[in-house]
Amino acid sequence: MSIRRLPSHLVDRIAAGEVVERPASALKELIENALDAGARNIHVRLAAGGLDLIEVTDDGHGMAPAEMSLALERHATSKLPDERIEAVASFGFRGEALPSIASVARFTLESRPREGDGWRVTVDHGARAGEGPAALPVGTRVRVEGLFDKVPARRKFLRSPRAEYTAALDVVRRLAMARPDVAVTLEHDGRRVLSVQPAALPVRVAALLDPALERGGMPVDLRRGDLELGGVVSLPTLSRGAADQQYLFVNGRPVKDRLLVGALRAAYSDVMARDRHPIAALFLTLPLEAVDVNVHPAKTEVRFHDPQAVRGLIVGGLRSALDEAGHRSATRMQPAADVRWISELDRIPQPAPPPAAWPAPAPLSAALVQESRALFEHAPAARAEPAHAPVPSYPLGVARGQVAATYIVAEADDGLVIVDQHAAHERLVLERLKRSAGNGGVPRQAILLPEVVELDEADCNRLEEAAAELAHFGLELERFGASAVLIRAIPAPLGHPDVRQLCADLAAEIAELGGPQALKERLDLLAATFACHHSVRAGRVLSVPEMNALLREMEVTPHSGQCNHGRPTWVKLSMNDVERLFGRR
Repeated sequence: MSIRRLPSHLVDRIAAGEVVERPASALKELIENALDAGARNIHVRLAAGGLDLIEVTDDGHGMAPAEMSLALERHATSKLPDERIEAVASFGFRGEALPSIASVARFTLESRPREGDGWRVTVDHGARAGEGPAALPVGTRVRVEGLFDKVPARRKFLRSPRAEYTAALDVVRRLAMARPDVAVTLEHDGRRVLSVQPAALPVRVAALLDPALERGGMPVDLRRGDLELGGVVSLPTLSRGAADQQYLFVNGRPVKDRLLVGALRAAYSDVMARDRHPIAALFLTLPLEAVDVNVHPAKTEVRFHDPQAVRGLIVGGLRSALDEAGHRSATRMQPAADVRWISELDRIPQPAPPPAAWPAPAPLSAALVQESRALFEHAPAARAEPAHAPVPSYPLGVARGQVAATYIVAEADDGLVIVDQHAAHERLVLERLKRSAGNGGVPRQAILLPEVVELDEADCNRLEEAAAELAHFGLELERFGASAVLIRAIPAPLGHPDVRQLCADLAAEIAELGGPQALKERLDLLAATFACHHSVRAGRVLSVPEMNALLREMEVTPHSGQCNHGRPTWVKLSMNDVERLFGRR
């Protein structure tokens, strides 16, 4: 077949395939255009998840009729002031977005500049269908109807309206998070599902993701050289079973990057179970020349000039933030449940009310007194110390007793604290082990006959480059030819591992994340297992001094608010809630 030029309508459909994968991708382009136009308020309307209707209205600077016609031509943009495509600072500059969307739907563009009248242009699947005056305030309104109606091959591969709506909602959340200074409203099938007003970043993130972040989140504000990292992350005790609430931004642009996701996972590796995931909204800012945003057509992926520096900032910064959180827990203040509390005296059968003519009876009959005394024949299985006032001011209070030989009950100046003694001590033991390993490195066990491990040459190169860091973790190796390494010592706590598999995993980890984290995670997991089996077990009776010693150490130990698996080690019931339970409020 000879080479030929494609007709313009086919070129538009091919471009649409790159830009418009589904309704959510078209919605992303339209909202980004509104933000780049200086909008302060954006209103989004969807029908059937965007399959039937996508409408985006903004109050940006608007366009004149000539600019509107130009915007519907391919490779026309206002976002690239010169020929340096690597220096783009807006959400995007792809000029084929609007004409591509218009080529696969009924498309209506209405706009009015600050000094001028409104104008409307209509395109029906790539063909101009008309234009004329339009009545609307300053700004732009775009309507996309019947997406892929005339492209059945694409339409049949779209998912259900509910699934498409979920994807569209995620797009709106990401972009609303990227610009907390812009009000965003979303309506779906006539129902308002999201409405956020301009707010500080932590408030906006909590409103869009989880209100629990207001008390279970940590603000992030770090800087190393030209790199800045801001945002909000959750405490380890506020986690999810899927990584569906992790939002990452580079220079204000939402991205999905393996390096950033891996760094976030590594930062929480020793404070959260492997099947749990933190909630996060992280904003990385760096010079334009230090990142390539043109790796992916939709600009959802980036490439960093110095990935190690980016990863080190995220991992080190988040771990410092977690250390500063100390003994905080996302469940630190529990609201009182709305339940009906039943007193044991309520279960004692009450005598029938006497007739009005009878004399007033004695307060309690002998039988009733006997039944009441029977309630206290068996003492409760708990211990307590006398309460001396005033209570010393400690964050976790003063131990008053132990319940079921498992939970420590402490009195603080603002409520009652309940501590899971096993979970708390497990974290304390793990932190001691980590400090010991950090002081002099991980103990290593020399191999009597060094073992030769054969790997791909690229994997050997990666291990050789990371040899110094691996040695700190207890793994001594050196290059042994083009496609092999010689292992002279292994980390003593690992016992007798499969050395070849260990090296292969390390090489794969370095290739994916840029650092030998697999070994560190293995050692952290081993230390966590050791800590679990060498900590105070549930069922052990503690003296009051032992309980207080445990509380004091928790207050000065990093991550003591959660155990090694991310579960809370303590909860607090405020005095207001205690009084409400007893009807005092």
